[in-house]
Amino acid sequence: MPSPTDRDNPLSTGLLHARPWQLAMIGLGTAAAQLDASVNIAFPAITQAFGLAIGDIQWLVISYVLTYASLLLAFGRIGDTVGHALVFRIGLILSATALLLVSYSPSYGVMLVFRCLQGVGAALVLSCGAALVTSLYGEERRSRALGIYTMMLALGLMIGPLLGGALTAAWDWPAVFWYRIPIAIAALLLLRGMPASPQRQASDRFDILGGAALVLGLVTMLMTLNRLRELSAVWFGLLSAAAFAAFVFRESRAARPIIAVDVLGRPGFALLNLVSVLANLAAFSIWLLVPYFLARVPGYGLTGSGAILAAAAAGAVLAAPIGGRLVGRHISAGRLAIAGAVAVGAGLLWIGTWTEQTPTVLRIAALVMQGVGSGLFQLAYSDIVTAALPLRDRGVAGSLVLLTRTLGTVTAASIVLMVFEILNTSHGFVEAFQLTFQLAAMLAFVAAVLLAVSGRIR
Repeated sequence: MPSPTDRDNPLSTGLLHARPWQLAMIGLGTAAAQLDASVNIAFPAITQAFGLAIGDIQWLVISYVLTYASLLLAFGRIGDTVGHALVFRIGLILSATALLLVSYSPSYGVMLVFRCLQGVGAALVLSCGAALVTSLYGEERRSRALGIYTMMLALGLMIGPLLGGALTAAWDWPAVFWYRIPIAIAALLLLRGMPASPQRQASDRFDILGGAALVLGLVTMLMTLNRLRELSAVWFGLLSAAAFAAFVFRESRAARPIIAVDVLGRPGFALLNLVSVLANLAAFSIWLLVPYFLARVPGYGLTGSGAILAAAAAGAVLAAPIGGRLVGRHISAGRLAIAGAVAVGAGLLWIGTWTEQTPTVLRIAALVMQGVGSGLFQLAYSDIVTAALPLRDRGVAGSLVLLTRTLGTVTAASIVLMVFEILNTSHGFVEAFQLTFQLAAMLAFVAAVLLAVSGRIR
């Protein structure tokens, strides 16, 4: 429950009736980052344009994801300190600039540098998006606000691959970057009238040393996950552990920590974030393996496969706002998170029964089921995390939600692909596909059980 000080904070009262125009502009700004899902469809064109080996294309993703994921919490704290709208606008400016530069990259090395710059812009935008949306609705309608924000994130994931294929076919790979520039600029120019930021206190200073330790710890942890099958993972893991130890030492003594160490140390809260990583690890298996399965089915083609794959994100788009209305009125956030994790597991288990003869309608139904579960889980998890942290840490709360999601996807890219490759060697593609999704479903069910016994249900 918010403290009396929290209730006096302008962010807690907000605008009781959010203006749709403001919400749309926040959604547009967030889309500039979320529509990066359209880049994946342009991988073959980029590989050909720069004369790359197929394995080299992974750095286009790694450079971007490592940058924005490692900066999310730090930028969330900066947003809590200087104002979320200011950080959001700076992020839009930087994103538009970076997208233009990536579009005209003369070489692959230069392109990776500009992708890092794009990651900084995305971190600025995403770290404050949830805080801005909840400030429009007020604390008493927080769950509904988070439901809408979760829906906006899923919309980008759904639309991105569909746009990416059409744009690449018409204007080649630069189009998957430059088409987002007018989106970012429109959000920047039209975002008006946001609730005032809380007045800064003398102690509200960003802890630079703590932030540096946090960023180093996250970068090396993500590299550890990405290099699980290599010896270098050991060294990255050791460096990450040392950096996080320095971060905890620093934050335990800071007057205004980036995130309170005592909150992170609560068993229930720590387990909740672990569950989020597990659920996202399981769910991301769809985006890794389903495209390869659909490519084996005659008659689909690139456009048809993209439309079928988008059904997973469409399920989240439908479920998240509904979940936002249900939380607090008809069901607790904890129970909704459990239901979401179970639905994710059921959808993945259904996908694990696919053969090349499975009707298209059943494939779409399985993907929608998984997407609905994912949307409900993300909404409920966001609500629990946001309620667990003080109101003045709203930027950090939103950033933590996105960070655990990213950790799950990065871990999936290593573990799920490794498991599939091992099974594919001994069982063949279809059976390996089925077994991998059955294992992924078990992870989602484990996440639901952990939530049920953790005492986080409220």
